[in-house]
Amino acid sequence: MTSQDEASRKAASTYDAAADFYDDPANGFWDRYGRASVARLDLAPGWHVLDACCGSGASAIPAAQAVGPSGSVLGIDLAENLLDLARAKAQERGLANIAFRKGDILDLNLPCASFHAVVCVFGIFFVPDMERAVRELWKLVRPGGRLGITTWGPRFFEPMNTVFWNAVRGVKPDLYKGFNPWDRICEPGALRDLLGSAGVEMLAATAEARSHVLRTPDDWWAMVLGTGYRGTIEQLDADARARVRRDCLEYIHANGVREVEANVVYAIGTKET
Repeated sequence: MTSQDEASRKAASTYDAAADFYDDPANGFWDRYGRASVARLDLAPGWHVLDACCGSGASAIPAAQAVGPSGSVLGIDLAENLLDLARAKAQERGLANIAFRKGDILDLNLPCASFHAVVCVFGIFFVPDMERAVRELWKLVRPGGRLGITTWGPRFFEPMNTVFWNAVRGVKPDLYKGFNPWDRICEPGALRDLLGSAGVEMLAATAEARSHVLRTPDDWWAMVLGTGYRGTIEQLDADARARVRRDCLEYIHANGVREVEANVVYAIGTKET
């Protein structure tokens, strides 16, 4: 089993590398699902919010806008390069009620019951012990507050996910699906069970079938470079990368792929007062 330290290192190195394409226009799903996750929490002005695994601010920034100047948002992530992007965005928007810092879900050193809402979008699956991670986040929620966890749903980025991994297997078989933690939990029942086992109360989990449009075939490669696939790409030499890219783009051209599946599962728990 992967240790927590090893998992943290992999996640940090993957997304530090992916920062150069993370906010590429092809990757607009980060902002779309970040905003949708925050909207489901129904934040109120003056609330204090924690965004765990905040990335470049896709959920932290709309949260800061929702709670207003009397509220606050703390964004935590392992990837310093993504945090730099988030800080720049917050500054551009004049948001003085938001702060970002590097940190691990399992070692946050924050007071219990200190947030009205805690959100974790596309991040819980990076922790080997997901139940422990949910328990740690739940402890930070005040009575009457909410915990929101968002994961990818089934058939992540299909049909191109399968094409990508087959191409990787063709150049370096030992890397085949060597880093795809998002597949660990992708059904609403499984997410509901996870939160329930961690003691989360008043649970609701909703699956949404969605797709993400590829404006051009090159959009797919920007998605590869700006997502968790980057951890695999970084382990390939230049020739192997070129072959994987070629195989992917040839498939898109030959099969007229215009979109990929981008299904999502949202779960929310509310702490009893």
